[in-house]
Amino acid sequence: MGIYDRERAVAYAERWWNSYNPRFRRFEVDCTNYISQCLLAGGAPMTYLGDRGKGWWYKGSGKSTDTWSYSWSVAHSLRWYLQTSKTGLRATEVSSPDQLKLGDVICYDFNGDGHWQHNTIVAGFDALGMPLVNAHTVNSRMRYWSYQDSYAWTPQIQYKFFHIHDHF
Repeated sequence: MGIYDRERAVAYAERWWNSYNPRFRRFEVDCTNYISQCLLAGGAPMTYLGDRGKGWWYKGSGKSTDTWSYSWSVAHSLRWYLQTSKTGLRATEVSSPDQLKLGDVICYDFNGDGHWQHNTIVAGFDALGMPLVNAHTVNSRMRYWSYQDSYAWTPQIQYKFFHIHDHF
């Protein structure tokens, strides 16, 4: 049984928040790829099921021949994977951001239409104990969790707060 090392996940998030690890492909929309790398750095085990639509995995070393699951690189897919995974990387949805810990994940549906477009990792907390997050695509470090300062934010925004399980 493995343990999720939240400090290592956050150290990775801090190291690569404004650059790209050459061991992985860089995507035009890179938020979920970055979050997946952070989770992996924290010890989350990949679940390879041989199909891009199943599991959570990445195979390769940053070359054009690399392959990966949808949940590794697509925000909507990771959101659903976190909610439904029963083995390997698992998470529990919590009701509010103040219940999150370092290394947890926030998913964003900016339009409130059920299509999840963005993911972040909790990398710190403000003076009131509210999460500060790191992200890629628009690279961000210690940004307030609600993203109200984002050009993508709308009044219809929906959030999912996922606490990553400590044991795999």
